[in-house]
Amino acid sequence: MAGSTLSIYYLARGLAQNGHRVIIGCSADVLLYQLLDQTSIIPAPMTFKNKFDLQNMRQIRDIVKRYHIDLVNAQSGIDRYTSIFARWIFKLDVALVHTRRQKPMSLGFFLQNWLYYRGTDKIIAVSHGVKQGLIQMGIPPHHILVIYNGTPREKYESVKAPNLLELRRRYGINPAIPIIGCVSRLKQQDQLLAALNYVDTKTAVIFIGIEEQPQFRDFTIKYADRHQIIYAGQLTQAETLEHYPLFDLKVLPSNMEGLSQALLEAMAMGIPVIATKASGNFDLIRDNQNGLYFEEHNVIQLAQKITLLLENPDLRHRLAECGKRTALEEFSIERTISHYEKEFAEIIKERNEKKR
Repeated sequence: MAGSTLSIYYLARGLAQNGHRVIIGCSADVLLYQLLDQTSIIPAPMTFKNKFDLQNMRQIRDIVKRYHIDLVNAQSGIDRYTSIFARWIFKLDVALVHTRRQKPMSLGFFLQNWLYYRGTDKIIAVSHGVKQGLIQMGIPPHHILVIYNGTPREKYESVKAPNLLELRRRYGINPAIPIIGCVSRLKQQDQLLAALNYVDTKTAVIFIGIEEQPQFRDFTIKYADRHQIIYAGQLTQAETLEHYPLFDLKVLPSNMEGLSQALLEAMAMGIPVIATKASGNFDLIRDNQNGLYFEEHNVIQLAQKITLLLENPDLRHRLAECGKRTALEEFSIERTISHYEKEFAEIIKERNEKKR
């Protein structure tokens, strides 16, 4: 399950539980829509064909008018455009906020940046790393708010106690072999695979979220006698959480994180983490306090950090305990919701004052 889907769901559910009327517009065939069944959130089926989808603009118009919406919060690359155009074309009296959950992969171009700036009341970045990327695009700093992703404590309290020996048997992993976990869609997993060449301790690596890629097969063959490489593919959220206690440590090789839900999950579950020294990871990890960094593409350094954790159980325990406090206290979903409520109220207030 994509981290962005979870982040949107947790936020919307929390706002609804606090008494706000929340309407989510999304395709009826996506997981987010299905998650709304057991909440008070109002689902609104929408189409998202492209950035200039007039039908989607009309859908936004109709929902704003039907529910007397005060604020629209666009979450994806397509509705960032259609929400702006809908407000302009149909002269909608509604505040508009964009949320950016990943570091921009390009600097964009003048017209795009002008559109994002002039077409919105504010842009929310989920980390300072994302904010810096937006500033580099040309968005003025005063137009960007930083509100971190959050994670709910009850998500982890409801995790079934897994049978770790049974999980090891399922994957054919010897009980004595340490396990490295990597939970992510396809990003830079090749760096973890390359780093294993410099890890002397025999290990197993479980990749959740991807199948074996053609470019990874040489690693599997190369490490056949040294390390065990397992591709678990797509798992449900519950299945993924039940795998975390199996991991001795988790590695996230990625330079594009906004604020990683996968890292938050591992930390909340008491698993020590190693992540690329980049983007939103800076907001979450304090090196050698609640996790470890490695420089992007420096696979030898990554191997050294892996070896350091595998050979030092006291360090693993210390990082895990601090990481758990970080995830459940500093990045609690309650904090996130409170910040959104405060900023949304201020944005609506400022917009109303400008109309006087």
